[in-house]
Amino acid sequence: MTTDRFGNEIDPGVGYARGALLQSSADEVRRLTQAGRVAADFVARESIDKIAICTGNLRFYPVGTEDLPLLCEEWVGPGLFSEELRQAAIAHMGGDGDEAACVINRTSAGIVATVLAHAQNRPVLSLVPKGDRSHASVTRGAKLAGVPVVEAYDLPEVKRLLAAHLPALMVITTVTSELAMLEDDLTAAAVRLAQRAGCTVLLDEAYGARFRPVLHGGTPSLAFGADLVITNADKAGLSGPRAGVLCGDPEALVPVQAKASELGMEARAPIAVGAMRSLQGFSPELLIQEAQDGQDLAEALETVLGTGCVTRSALGPKIGEEDVLALVLEMAGATSTARVPAEVTAAVGMLMLQDKGIVTVNTHGQPGGRVSIRLKPTSGAVARAGGAMAVADCLMSAMHKTAAHLEDEAWFAATLFGEG
Repeated sequence: MTTDRFGNEIDPGVGYARGALLQSSADEVRRLTQAGRVAADFVARESIDKIAICTGNLRFYPVGTEDLPLLCEEWVGPGLFSEELRQAAIAHMGGDGDEAACVINRTSAGIVATVLAHAQNRPVLSLVPKGDRSHASVTRGAKLAGVPVVEAYDLPEVKRLLAAHLPALMVITTVTSELAMLEDDLTAAAVRLAQRAGCTVLLDEAYGARFRPVLHGGTPSLAFGADLVITNADKAGLSGPRAGVLCGDPEALVPVQAKASELGMEARAPIAVGAMRSLQGFSPELLIQEAQDGQDLAEALETVLGTGCVTRSALGPKIGEEDVLALVLEMAGATSTARVPAEVTAAVGMLMLQDKGIVTVNTHGQPGGRVSIRLKPTSGAVARAGGAMAVADCLMSAMHKTAAHLEDEAWFAATLFGEG
């Protein structure tokens, strides 16, 4: 697909149309900066206790005062907590006890470093759930390595691409940011096939390390036998800080750790300690409650929007960016617009942040991230926003306001970037 259903050209690097305003990652950074200002204004008016994080990422810093002067010390601290970190990662991901572990400053950075360390000038094979796509970090890592990415969605295609491209690295995304999920049997078979073909295998378990076992009774991450597994320290029931925890075979992990260090991607001691405490503090019950809050939110959105455009995941509702634009066009009484879906969902997200302190990926997502409206409430977020129906009403109000300004580029520039 080269265009969306409105005829806008899709940027293959990110999977959505850029538009006149969000033309590049630099524009998305400007949008992220404005989101910080809007959030700060909301906190000044309402207090931090009213902020409702609906990105699925808590991003707290769960380090105690006793950790600060010792473990967070940069020179000696890592040597003091490295074994405790290793054991926490192995326990969290279900290993056999021989794995190595480290913390990278972002999961995306860990994936990029793995591609650079293990691609060996060959195409990267990426297995993702059917109907979804590889994370931007896979394609960006491959671009930095000067190699292409070839995608597979099922086992026959994995076999074909292994034979056709002879990759040295396979990345398996068990659960995408859209919460599309591979079946465990497919993941296990793909790991075996790739390793027999000589591939190093990385499981991207940013969500999957907890989402699959806790909510779906799935296999623990390291039990698949992949060479490497990486998960987020701030997704699906973990508290944060934002970081990637990489665990697996020492022979495969050390080159990634080295590449990350060369490029300044390694997590420094304070972040690594925070990630360790996040793993140690994980409670399956917290994730189960977040999932229930997400279902309550989905029910509320279906009440105001109908079931046609609301997709449910285990952690909350989603409305595709093209569906959002279609709804906004209907509200505006229009059939076409110069705006692209990403600009519209960004504006809707900014208005929700301004009105109710609702933090979404549409305001705080990183450049290249998904632009659909995905509401994955973290612990207590729905209650802080006034309840599920209050969130749904806020979304409706934001869409109506965006519809009223649909052809006003100056309004969009002011909303997204604080300009004018």
